[in-house]
Amino acid sequence: MGAVYMGALTYIGNAPNLMVYAIAEERGVRMPSFFGYLFYAALVLVPLFLLLTLLPIAPILKLA
Repeated sequence: MGAVYMGALTYIGNAPNLMVYAIAEERGVRMPSFFGYLFYAALVLVPLFLLLTLLPIAPILKLA
């Protein structure tokens, strides 16, 4: 699960991200830099990754 979500954090880690970046740049749309995209993607994906990691553990914690 981590490889799937964290692979989407960069333009290179996910082929559709790279394609969208290339097409947008070709048409003159300003796109964030590599690290800019990493920052914005991390704001969304890291909390989501933590939530999806801890969600299966939550029922176990209720039993304790």
